[in-house]
Amino acid sequence: MGSSGYTCIRRTFCCLNVLVMLCGGLFLAMGLWLHLSYQGYATLYPSHLGLSADAFFILIGSLSIVISFFGCCGSFFESRCCLIIYFSLIIVLFLSEFIVGALMFVFRSGISRAITMDIKDGIEKHYNSSDSGGLITPSVSGIWDRVQMELQCCGVNSYEDWFHIEQWPKEKWVPKSCCRTRHTMSPELYEGSGFDVDDDCRKKQRPDLWWSQSCSKAIQMLLIQKLHVVGIAAIVIAFFQLFGLIISMLLFCTIKHKRKSDTYKSYSPTIDSSGQRQSYLDD
Repeated sequence: MGSSGYTCIRRTFCCLNVLVMLCGGLFLAMGLWLHLSYQGYATLYPSHLGLSADAFFILIGSLSIVISFFGCCGSFFESRCCLIIYFSLIIVLFLSEFIVGALMFVFRSGISRAITMDIKDGIEKHYNSSDSGGLITPSVSGIWDRVQMELQCCGVNSYEDWFHIEQWPKEKWVPKSCCRTRHTMSPELYEGSGFDVDDDCRKKQRPDLWWSQSCSKAIQMLLIQKLHVVGIAAIVIAFFQLFGLIISMLLFCTIKHKRKSDTYKSYSPTIDSSGQRQSYLDD
């Protein structure tokens, strides 16, 4: 490889890792902000705190910073040790992604049931209709009300998930966010009484006034609609990982060859100004 091409690849690889490190710092800051500001999300599934969004962002940010640090140092300082560590970390990350994805696919039913039961336990024990929290730190009730209003759903699997919770242990009530909204333009199309009227349908025990779709189905449909975004993100991540593997090994081999060439030149015979040939064996 020519010196100009080697320098171009080394600088490009270094700049790319700096960019990844900055993105990792952004993810880490976002994860810390979610952890400190939205602690109410943790009580949605208290037994699976590692599956929360803040933990995911913190993990991704930390891994990105560590891996890109070794890649940046390896290319900038021409360190074969840092490059081989970078290469090994990318391999481990790729294998981990493959194993975790395969396990989640194989045990998807059991994982879904476990998370669903934990979320139901969270709303049963932690929902408090009188505590909606604030804009910065919403409570469990505030989070659930927002989810059910935006997705037009009720309960994890059905509206019956709200029956006999600790907030109303002897009643078959639902939160007010489960009520269908009224069609203000056509009074004859009245579907229920939600937040826009004084009449409260949550205590009427009339399922026809509540959203019939479960929130788990609504979230599943939302993810299916955004599946192309997930696919594009997966392709981009795979490309960067493959690019990192190829470039790190290319730089590793080039640096090794470059050092051998420099060593050979330092010991090779030379011709002095008098025209006589000298060698490193000459005194």
